Amino acid sequence: MDINDLRSLVTLVSLATFAGICTWAWAKRNRDRFDEAARIPFMTADDEGARRE
Repeated sequence: MDINDLRSLVTLVSLATFAGICTWAWAKRNRDRFDEAARIPFMTADDEGARRE
């Protein structure tokens, strides 16, 4: 195994990891959690108290 084989292997592992992260991020089961996280910067202190209870 030379350095080019290792580089190819690292590239394939990186591509598979990237594809896995994209699949996880776009999965429908994560949509509610991500939508809630997207609203965090716009929440006020009153909203946070209501959310915890």
